[in-house]
Amino acid sequence: MASARAKRAIKLFGTEIEDPKPKELRAGPLSAMLDNGALRYIKLDGIEVLRAIAFLVRDENWGTYMPRIRNQKIRQTPKGFSVVYDAHCGDVGRGLEYRAEISASADGNLSFKATATPEADFRTNRTGFIVLHPLKGVAGAPVEIEHADGSRKKSKFPALIDPVQPFVNVRALRHKVMPGVFASCRMEGDAYETEDHRNWTDASFKTYIRPLQKPWPYTLPKGQTFDQSVTLALSGKLPRARAARAAQPVTVSLGRIAGAVPRMAVAVAAAEAESALAEAAILNQAKPGALLCAIDGRSSHAAKLVETYRRLSQETGAPVTLEIVIPGKADPLSELEPIAKAVKDQVLAPQAVIVSPASDLKAILPGSAGGEDAPLEKIYRAARTAFPNAKIGGGMFSFFTELNRKRPPAELLDFVSHTTCPIVHAADDISVMETIEALSYVVQSTRAIIGKSKPYHVGPSTIPARLNPYGAGLAGNPDNGRVCLAGSDPRHRGIYGAAWTLGYVAALAYSGVDQVSLGAATGSTGIIHHPSSQRHPYYESLKTSAVYPLFHVIAGLAESAGSKLISVSAEGEGIAALAHRSPGGSTLWLANLTSEKRKLKLKGFKGPARIHILDETTFGKATTDPGFLKKGGKAMRGISSLELGPYAVARLSADG
Repeated sequence: MASARAKRAIKLFGTEIEDPKPKELRAGPLSAMLDNGALRYIKLDGIEVLRAIAFLVRDENWGTYMPRIRNQKIRQTPKGFSVVYDAHCGDVGRGLEYRAEISASADGNLSFKATATPEADFRTNRTGFIVLHPLKGVAGAPVEIEHADGSRKKSKFPALIDPVQPFVNVRALRHKVMPGVFASCRMEGDAYETEDHRNWTDASFKTYIRPLQKPWPYTLPKGQTFDQSVTLALSGKLPRARAARAAQPVTVSLGRIAGAVPRMAVAVAAAEAESALAEAAILNQAKPGALLCAIDGRSSHAAKLVETYRRLSQETGAPVTLEIVIPGKADPLSELEPIAKAVKDQVLAPQAVIVSPASDLKAILPGSAGGEDAPLEKIYRAARTAFPNAKIGGGMFSFFTELNRKRPPAELLDFVSHTTCPIVHAADDISVMETIEALSYVVQSTRAIIGKSKPYHVGPSTIPARLNPYGAGLAGNPDNGRVCLAGSDPRHRGIYGAAWTLGYVAALAYSGVDQVSLGAATGSTGIIHHPSSQRHPYYESLKTSAVYPLFHVIAGLAESAGSKLISVSAEGEGIAALAHRSPGGSTLWLANLTSEKRKLKLKGFKGPARIHILDETTFGKATTDPGFLKKGGKAMRGISSLELGPYAVARLSADG
């Protein structure tokens, strides 16, 4: 029995720290959301023009400071709106103060200005404005670029994800919003450049100040004030302003067979191997299709790890894939042989082996020099020699970004793999959910690199970062908040984490991925709670073993691996859906990716059915019972409509 009751915020987000809700602002047909000092979702008559304009301050490890805002004043009139505020960014020993002024008018003009002053010499990789263009209606579409020297060039936003900056030395970008209406975004303060933010699964194209060709980190001198600005001008016949419309029910319709449910895998980090073994009985209930077991060839503990992995495989019945990091400085076969010997001595028969040189754990940014490791061709051939009975995989243990910039010789591999992380550039609730939108582009771009038929694996991926390829290490999160590139994120343990997980798998499944690994057995990215030094509100007070809500999404989908996918369309925003058919009947998974209740209308799903819902009302049962989906639920003769609470997940199972 549980010995504690969780507060609502803990159930949803794993933390009581609030994520401020955006405030809607309107200027005639133009609307925007003011969110912690930034403008988001700048729309014209409901059509997104820009995803965001924000003034950001980063440290030398690409960590982003949260602004501490004060003196904020908002003025809304029938003719437009204005916002002013003061903000401070920094940490011990350094700080930067800035004044922001925002204004918008009903004629389609918007301005965002910032005046900043470092309080001490401020070391940063990037400080200044960013402008985000959305993906819908923009990816692959024409754009006119005005360069800093005044010259103009016609181009296109990339369709496939560009590994480097598609536009450089930028002063303004102009694109079509709707028939007869164009948006011109002008950026002042220095030269800007544009990167394809989809590399990191951000759902946007980002134009930012301070090109990467300039040295970084750099220092902003103490007391030296600087000014920057972004202006948006809409030209053409603008639509008339209309009153805000109430949210309509989302219609979810089932269609035809559309592939197969991917295999679900679970990771086991070397530091968590013993903990995972201790929770083997619970892990067995998730029935993972594979265990991705990490071995660092730079460590002397390989033999002991291999023994633990063998025992874990025996107790769960899940085959092992070894993720091996080698130093990459000597002959790769000589670096793999000690691990291969330990595998043979422990009579472990790995189903697959993925090998990466240690240098690939860190990013090689455009303009930087790469390492001098053995060529990937030599590493992969050595892996096949050392492990002749295993499938050999390659790619990146880090993010798609790095795979896109260092493309593997796929013809030498049995499968290609990479991970993703939704908190690289932003860690607020809305931004994390936005990353799901970019996944189909990631798959399409990877397929263009490796081919349509090459088996393709994604993960281990979670909301917390697995590693930080761009800095000294993962960011700490002692206060249980929302922190970019942190190794621990409280939402992973809440209902929010289950919704994000379903959205993530659905996006990859319908894009044609063969295996998805989400989370680890235990630890900060685990699906099972195991006592640790980390602070886990509610869970640490339980007197029984516990699982996180996403455990049930992974377990339910793992059980259905290989089943026929059924296409699903959702006419509306903020809903993720996945449907499949097996000999036992049809199943529909739904997730509300928003903080508001959502009403759904269902078409094509025939009852009777049994429904299980993961939300704040079932949180206690779900976290203390690994078999939650196999018990109870609500029997219904027919289901034509449904209401889901914030971030709720539903599974509808129909017989026949």
